[in-house]
Amino acid sequence: MTSIRKALTIAGSDSGGGAGIQADLKTFQELGVYGMSALTALTAQNTLGVQGVYPMEPETVAAQLDSIGSDLPPDAIKTGMLFSSDIIRVVASKVQQYGWQQKLVIDPVMVAKGGSQLLLQEAVQALITSLLPLSLAITPNLPEAEMLTGMKIEGREDREQAARLLHQMGPEYIILKGGHDSSGDEAVDLLYDGREFQYMSSPRIATKHTHGTGCTFSAAVTAGLALGHSMPEAVLTAKAFIQAAIEDSLNIGAGQGPTNHFAYGNRMRSRGILL
Repeated sequence: MTSIRKALTIAGSDSGGGAGIQADLKTFQELGVYGMSALTALTAQNTLGVQGVYPMEPETVAAQLDSIGSDLPPDAIKTGMLFSSDIIRVVASKVQQYGWQQKLVIDPVMVAKGGSQLLLQEAVQALITSLLPLSLAITPNLPEAEMLTGMKIEGREDREQAARLLHQMGPEYIILKGGHDSSGDEAVDLLYDGREFQYMSSPRIATKHTHGTGCTFSAAVTAGLALGHSMPEAVLTAKAFIQAAIEDSLNIGAGQGPTNHFAYGNRMRSRGILL
């Protein structure tokens, strides 16, 4: 009997369902992985923006992780919105306690698309010193990479230098997303393993419905790792997953709508491929 692969998301809740743990769990399910969650914050949000942020107490986060670690050990883990340095330190402690260091993908969620702060400024240093050294991979977009490295990222050389700096902070793999660079017709992501740079591009889609793209992409990477795929394989699948999710828009909401988490699976099934 094939064992069920499990993935854990440690992140905030998006009441609108487009990002956060909702996006993560949908992605896990679509890619054939059993999803689990530990909530770090509740948010009141929709496609128009974030109306409220309500962080969990650190001991509440710790209790959730103990429940999972003692009974349902995950094959891969991702973090999303962590909000505060206290929550970051609790997560780091539990990662070490349960030996999850080589299973951890960090999506350094800092600011919502509407501009709301999802990681306190005082928590950035805690992320760098407490959690990055424990991680297998980090998946920043360009603004997040700039905040973490303190450098301006413009051309290819800047991206590679930022990847080197992030790698020195501890992660084995750097996945630098290029979606925020609107200078070309391609969205170009960079995978760096400390030795080689691998660029992956896809056509840029002109749409406002991109809420939750970062969460969804990192969740797809995490699902691939839970299934035993190599990092390059997991990233390529995640790239295809999010490309389909953006292209086949749901067109819901009056603002920046969510991506379509059904799209990739629908495409595979139409080709006779079962996930």
